[in-house]
Parts: sequence; C-alpha cells; structure tokens
Amino acid sequence: MTGAAQDRVALLAARRTAVVPRGGAFRDLEPFALAAALIGPLLAEAGIAPEAVDEVILGNALSGGGNVARVAALAAGLPQHIPALTLDTQCCSGLDAIRMGAARIAAGEAHYVIAGGVESFSRAPLRAHRPRTKDEAPAFYRQPAFTPWPEREPDLAAAAAQLARAEGITRQAQEAFAMESHRRALAAAPPEGEIVPVNGMAMDPFARALSPALLARLPVIAVDADDAAFGVTAATTAVEADAAAIVLLGPGGAGRVRIVGALARGGDPLMPALAPVAAVEALCARLGLHARDMEHVELMEAYAAQALAGMGRLGLDPARVNAQGGALAPGPSHRGVRGGAGGARLPPAPGDGRPGAGGHRRGGRHRQRHGGITARRNPPAVAGLKDGIWTGYGRATGHHWARWATCPRFGRRAGAGVCAHRRARHPQGGHRGSGPGGDGP
Repeated sequence: MTGAAQDRVALLAARRTAVVPRGGAFRDLEPFALAAALIGPLLAEAGIAPEAVDEVILGNALSGGGNVARVAALAAGLPQHIPALTLDTQCCSGLDAIRMGAARIAAGEAHYVIAGGVESFSRAPLRAHRPRTKDEAPAFYRQPAFTPWPEREPDLAAAAAQLARAEGITRQAQEAFAMESHRRALAAAPPEGEIVPVNGMAMDPFARALSPALLARLPVIAVDADDAAFGVTAATTAVEADAAAIVLLGPGGAGRVRIVGALARGGDPLMPALAPVAAVEALCARLGLHARDMEHVELMEAYAAQALAGMGRLGLDPARVNAQGGALAPGPSHRGVRGGAGGARLPPAPGDGRPGAGGHRRGGRHRQRHGGITARRNPPAVAGLKDGIWTGYGRATGHHWARWATCPRFGRRAGAGVCAHRRARHPQGGHRGSGPGGDGP
C-alpha cells in the first residue's frame, strides 16, 4: 500500500485477549471463540454498528483449514450477509490480514473492515498424511513443507543457533536480552481496556523475573557446529500461546491512526531470521526514512538471537526496541500469538509517561517478512462475556493506548517481525517455541 492510499485508511479501534501459554486458561476454547469475544467490544469502542462492517479478515495458521473468521463473525452476532476471509501466511497472517483489509478500503471496496488474527496452540489439530494403501498407517507431521526441497529446510532453533554463531551473539548475550524483555513486560502493565477478559484472564500471565543463575542452568536445545557458547535455550525462544487480537479499519482522518505504509518481502528460506531486515529497509526507502529515524520500534522476538541480529543490522538503538517487552516474555510485541494475531494495538499518547509510549507494532513470518508503519490512539470498551463469547456491549471510561510509532517526518513508526520454532519446557512453566504450520507459525 503506497502513495495515495496512505491517508485513506486508519486504525479506529483495537482489542486483544491475554496471551496465555498453551495448556492454560484458554486450553478448552476454540480459536473462533477467542476472536469472537473481541468483536463486540471493538465495535463498541469505535461506535460502529455491526451492520456497518463490510468484511472480517483474520489470519490463522494452526486450525488446519476451514474459515475461522466466518465462524467467529457468526459467533459474535454479526449479520449473516457480512463476508469473512481466513488467510494463512504463517507468522505474517495477522499483519497480512490488516494489510489486506487496508487495501480493500483504499481501493474503495469496503468502508469498515475488522482484521487481525487468532491462534490456539492448545486446540491445534493433529495433522497426518492419508495412507496410500490399505496396509499403510497415517503419517503424522508437525508442519507442511515451505519449499520444494523440505529435506533442506532448517529446524528454526538450529537456524537461530547458526545465526547466533555467525553474528557472534553468545548465549550470555541472548539470555541478557531475554531477561530484559521479561523485566520490561513486568514493568509495563497494559492500559485499561486493551485486554478483553476471557475465561477470567485479563492480564498476560507468563512474564516473570529471571536471573542469570537460573538461565545458566537451562540445557541448550540447539547449537551450531557443537559450539555451545552460542547455543539457544528455552528461555531465549518464544513461548507457544493461545490468543487473539483484532483492529477496526476505516477511512482515515484527522486525529486517527493512519496507516502510512506496509510491505511484504520474501527471504532466503534457509536463513529465515534475516528476512525482516530487507523488508524494513525496503519500506523505509519507499517512505524516505531510515529505521534509525524511529523513536520506538517493535520487533518480533521469536529467538533472542534473531532479534539481536535484526537490531544490529538495522542499526537500532536497543532502548527503542520493544520498550514494553517482547515475545520472549511474552510482552506487547507478542500480543495475540506469533501466527495469526499480530498487529492489533494502538499507540500511546505522545509523552504519556509509560515505557514505550508512541511505539510500533510488528508482524512476521517463516520464510517471508513484513515491514509496517502506523501511529496514534483511541478509547476502550469492556465486554459482557459468557463462556468466552461476547454477549453485549459494555462501555468503560478512560483511554486505551497501544504501541505504534512516531517518527520526525510522519509522526509514526515502523517495525517488522520474525517467527520461529522449537518446543521445550521453560523452567517456570510453559511450552517454548513452535514450528511453522504444524505446531505453530
């Protein structure tokens, strides 16, 4: 989306669930229920009637088919004539949904679009290839192939370890980054109204105080060339989780969160962690900016090594990246789970005093990455919920700020994200990592 489209589309409202590790409070909720719980509060915040919505577009990588967006729309009580689309671009799914919705509005095909994403690692179906003969058993698999040569596709934890060794990012540096991500997430409570309570969960439960001594005891889960000095551990890998996040897109205007630009770009499938760098550079070049112009950036933390490598190559100041914590915590950069639910937050008011005020939201994907820029703010609503499904509008007072960006030229910010893979057990609970498609984006 470029040029004339930039001022025609705005983010009017945003809502999300808590980010709950797999097997937690959302373990019995299907993905559509998580997304449906957000739609009513989202429309209430914006003051938009359900029948005014033109389309619902959700990203989802784990449900194994079907149309989660359509089921969520019906469960939320939207009129039956409103179409819905579910797309799967793995870790970019949620941001791609927002990008697609914005393109619909810019092209004059829609006026209001609900967009975002949802994932449930807890309810993800088992996958199997159908037997070729009556004597053959089903062949279960974790993830589909992402290239014509699947035997060459790297395990993403191993790819992160290879990247760490190539970039000189030691295990200690990765652990220090993870500790800081958790510290920032603990210090920055989400604004009132940002999270819609579902199954009693109104806060992200995973962030915790980590110590060097604790992290040093963790076993390495991936190394490159048997060099444990650059190894990846459970603590430096993002957690598997269940969540949803959505935004309402509509016509741009004064005082609204304009979408300034968005771009998707493929990368080397054998080195997926570096793909965001080219996407951010290309988008910034299109807009006449540099990543260093951004006062606040949100970059996906699939692995500490991946985030550190991206920050280094883009020349980003670590103090400006994921100021409220990132996916390793999981903090605000991880809202809505890596795969479907990226991108559904609005920015803090400039100078509101909270860490990261004015920061930006991320998106990313295995083998393909995004750059994106947006800005500003909006007020909240609270839902009436029953069994995790929204059942009525409820208003709350106060204001709801989220982290998009502000740069000197546009008053906005850019970001990109990457997602990755690996399952391990965190020392204080929770499953770590995921593989694209099969066990996660």
